[in-house]
Amino acid sequence: MYTDYRTRPIVQIENMVKEFPTGDGVFRALDGVSLQVDQGEMVAIMGPSGSGKSTLMTLIGLLDTPTSGHYVLDGEDVGGLSRLEQARVRNRKLGFVFQNFNLLPRLTALQNVELPLVYGRVDGRRRRELARTALEAVGLGSKLDNLPNTLSGGQKQRVAIARALVHNPAIILADEPTGALDTRTGAEIMALFRELNREQGRTIIIVTHDPEIGRHMDRVIGLRDGRLAENILSEYYGVEVFERVEREHGLEPVPVPVRRRDAGEE
Repeated sequence: MYTDYRTRPIVQIENMVKEFPTGDGVFRALDGVSLQVDQGEMVAIMGPSGSGKSTLMTLIGLLDTPTSGHYVLDGEDVGGLSRLEQARVRNRKLGFVFQNFNLLPRLTALQNVELPLVYGRVDGRRRRELARTALEAVGLGSKLDNLPNTLSGGQKQRVAIARALVHNPAIILADEPTGALDTRTGAEIMALFRELNREQGRTIIIVTHDPEIGRHMDRVIGLRDGRLAENILSEYYGVEVFERVEREHGLEPVPVPVRRRDAGEE
């Protein structure tokens, strides 16, 4: 049964600017972005190359600091924190999933999933229990002792998702999580994200350029030239409107993009 977990803002960004120095001045990657993500939402950040979506992800993830602007994460103003304090918040409240998995090759699946708990100074026995539970939750209970080179691409990404979940973060941030996977495996990974969102109320933010992933989202945040773009799906991805169709298994309707017809198309 679907439960709507959305209750309160978990990401609040106001007038965020990020500039990078160049040889003859500065490049403004983000230009006054303001947005909000609520607890329990599953949101995509989309836009063409150079739009600022990856920069926005690194700032939401506390992997970098903005040039200016205001950022409240899970009720905490993180803008004024030191880098060490931000690292502690990041380890508690954020889980990351990357396109290329970022698994350590000499560690087993279980040991890779334990890593955030090592940084969090959780004792060894408790770490193993939590890591085992996380791997079982993504369907890899039989692969605990496998090294990454013995796993398929989809299994590696499931290990990465388990690693992101193991410390029970407030938000999961995923950067092109299906980019290194074939279509079928990518669809399975997106179904897993949706299950985590709908059944556990996980807040999930995914950076992607793939409009098909947008079909799984509650909402799409568009970026172009470092600014919010309300019509990004229409102008860049060729998606004209969203229609509401019933989701399988009795869940709520899902927005499905309807593409514009080309000239001469019936």
